[in-house]
Formats: sequence, structure tokens, C-alpha cells
Amino acid sequence: MITTEVRCKSLLNPSKLAVYCVNPYVGCQHACSYCYANPITRRFSRHPEAWGEFVDIKVNAPEVLRNEIPKKTKGQVFVSSLTDAYQPLEKKYELTRKLLEILLEKQFPVCIQTKSSLVARDIDLLKKFNEREVGFTIITLDESVKKNFEPFSSPIKERLDALKVLQENGIETYIFAGPVLPHITDKDVEELVRTASELKVDYMWFDKLNLKLGVWDNVQQILQKSYPQLLPVWKEIFFSKNDYYSKLKERITKLCREKNVKFRFCY
Repeated sequence: MITTEVRCKSLLNPSKLAVYCVNPYVGCQHACSYCYANPITRRFSRHPEAWGEFVDIKVNAPEVLRNEIPKKTKGQVFVSSLTDAYQPLEKKYELTRKLLEILLEKQFPVCIQTKSSLVARDIDLLKKFNEREVGFTIITLDESVKKNFEPFSSPIKERLDALKVLQENGIETYIFAGPVLPHITDKDVEELVRTASELKVDYMWFDKLNLKLGVWDNVQQILQKSYPQLLPVWKEIFFSKNDYYSKLKERITKLCREKNVKFRFCY
């Protein structure tokens, strides 16, 4: 892991996911093979290292945010769009916590999405926001599958435990079940929906695997190593006209309605 302390010029940027987004880090230690941020980040950062092997720490992020906020109209802030704001380095640098403290001063609504149980550390701050929600990306309940596709993220049980604690503290929560991986994590859909119902999360998101430039190369390596029998099946799904994800959408819709779980699709 190559870590570099850098200084940024801007932080509170326009976003398609909310009004704004903040990314206190460039790169991500979680090293998820399917991450859409991989090709985007590598393109603008010019890092030659593999995804998951570099992180730039924006050490002046709190200072930049404090200077930007007075110039911005209040709007929801997505934390984060191109990194995980609670990756392991956050334990040391606490940049995300410092950013939340500044956003709280002006009561900017926040939406956090993470794969890390570390977010529970900041419950004391989150409870003070008038509008806030925290989502956990959980694509599977099978720890061996998690280790294949997102090797350095928090264990699934830790995420579920943190989600429960947040829910008990009055924080709005959601589960982001994306991407659903054909014939691998789609087997967990029923149990994920049941779990969401039992935990009383506010809603669920579902997404398909989006093959941004470079993503196929990463997931193909995992398939070849751990699921070789699925390689031709995946090629059929992703590189020809196929109704796999439309049928999956029908299945998920039926499941969520049966369990009275609110749900949304990204595709």
C-alpha cells in the first residue's frame, strides 16, 4: 500500500448522487474488484499502481471545506462517491469525522455509503444532524465471496452489527445490494431482503455490475481463479443481448413487496 499526503484545491463538488459529494481520499484500501471508481480515479490521478494499492490522503480537506461552505447553497452531501470515507486510514487521519463536524455546523444533510463498520464511531455526530442517512454496501452474506471481490472491507457481520446500532440510535439506514453478481451473489437476494426486513432498514438499493473500462479485467481474473465455470455464462450476460437483469428486477420486486421492504433500482 502506497500512501501519500496531498493537498486538494476543492472538496465540496457537484454530484449526480446528491447535490454535492466529498471525497477525503483518492483511491481505496478495500480493493473491490467491481468498483466503478477504479478507472475514473486512475485516469485523473495517474497512479500506475493497481486498484487498492494506493491512497492519497487530502490532509487539508477540512480547511478547504470550511472555506467552501459559506459560498455554497445548502444541499445534501454524499460521502463519498469515489472512495470509501471510512476505509482503514480513516482511523488514523479522522478526515471524515472532521468534515462531518463542519457540515454539522451548517446542517448540510448528509448521505454516507460505506463498507466499513468504522462509521459507527461517529454516531454522536450523526445524531445531531437534522437530515442524515447511512448506507452499507452488502452484496453477499457469504464471507468467502466477500473476500474474493472486496478483500479488505469490513466483515459482513460487523457491517450488519453497525447497521443495527445506527438504526437503534435513530439514524436512517439503507442496504446497497450492488452490484448483484450473476449466479454468485444473486443467491443471497432472498436472505438479504429478509435481513433488511428484520433490521427494519429504511430501504434497499439494487444495482447491476457496470463494466466500466478496466472492471471486466479485474472481475475476469477472479472468475478464472474461483468460478471458472461461470466465465462463459458471464460473457453471455454482459456481451450479448440478455434478459438476466430484467428478470432479476422482477424477482427482487416480488421479494421486497412480500417482505414489505422499500426498494429502489439503479438500473
